[in-house]
Amino acid sequence: MPDPKRILIFVADLGFGHRSASNAIKQALIDQYGDECTVEIVNPMDSRLTPSFFRNSQEEYDHWVRELPDLYQINYEISDTRMVSSLFESAYVLMLLRAILDLIGRFQPDIIVVTQQTFLAPLDAVFSLRNERMPVVTVVTDLTTIHRMWFHPVSTCCVVPTDRARAEALDAGLTKHQVKEIGIPVNPALALERRKPATIRAELGWREDITTILAVGSKRTRQLPDMLNVLNHSGLPIQLVAIAGGDEDLFKTLERTEWHLPTRIYNYADDMPAMMRAADIVMCKAGGLIVSEALAAGLPILLFDAIEGQETGNADYVVEQGAGVLADDPIRVLETVFHWLQHDGTELRQVAAQSSKAGRPKAAYEIAKLIWKTMA
Repeated sequence: MPDPKRILIFVADLGFGHRSASNAIKQALIDQYGDECTVEIVNPMDSRLTPSFFRNSQEEYDHWVRELPDLYQINYEISDTRMVSSLFESAYVLMLLRAILDLIGRFQPDIIVVTQQTFLAPLDAVFSLRNERMPVVTVVTDLTTIHRMWFHPVSTCCVVPTDRARAEALDAGLTKHQVKEIGIPVNPALALERRKPATIRAELGWREDITTILAVGSKRTRQLPDMLNVLNHSGLPIQLVAIAGGDEDLFKTLERTEWHLPTRIYNYADDMPAMMRAADIVMCKAGGLIVSEALAAGLPILLFDAIEGQETGNADYVVEQGAGVLADDPIRVLETVFHWLQHDGTELRQVAAQSSKAGRPKAAYEIAKLIWKTMA
């Protein structure tokens, strides 16, 4: 029996999306190829060989996004210009070269999968230094507004989620052979879940007979309590399921609230695919991963926040597909839910159909197949 293929996935902990996408790819590889492969997810930014200030920048990410959104937007937009992005890439090479050399030396991978653009230029430098190359599959984790550093020629294949992202990749200089339009990888359980929503709700202890809104927060969301408050006092026939995403302050705020509707509060979601399948609506920020999960589950999406520059394209995509709305103030949230529920939920079903049409629940499996084919 041949030795198993060694697959190394590079991730950065700048938000949840990159690691969630990496976990989805790993699970899909294991599901399809089992003992024929070994899959390791590593974060080069966490290496002892990476400068400490750069390691610590991951912890500061939430603060930048939540407390200094305008400054974050300016930084994003400036770094997305050709000259400045080249300067950033040169800095990343200096800070990550030793860590990536060490990881490749220790894991001896047959292929590297990248779910965060920071590592592409350093990988190219490592290959030049070692005078040898290996396949690289890059998986973009935003829907349409894609930072130019994602489109680096070191990629053997660059997986993009939409037609617009594909066009951006080609405009940036990648070839048609390099660019593969597949989707953002979501937990394979979303494609495999076959239980009826009422069955899942009963197992979770939720009400089975009324419209359920799944509200997903995190340390990067600012407006969720206000959005939920207006629904809490609406008198609408709904139940709320709120997830704080590990934000202790948000969790405590939600727990202290006097709820007038059936409500369940969670700090973390232990089984997000099941919760998605049990819900009728998802309320979230416009992160690439959470939006892709909602589309894969065929859920109408009520977006209440979007990081300027990085996530506005995701919000635009949802609206253009007819899969949801951007409601960035409480009154807009209330109006949207009211209209969706009118006429026995006719509009809600229409939006759900559009969401399902745009979803890619099997993207992780397709990406796993591409990875396997690229190693052949």
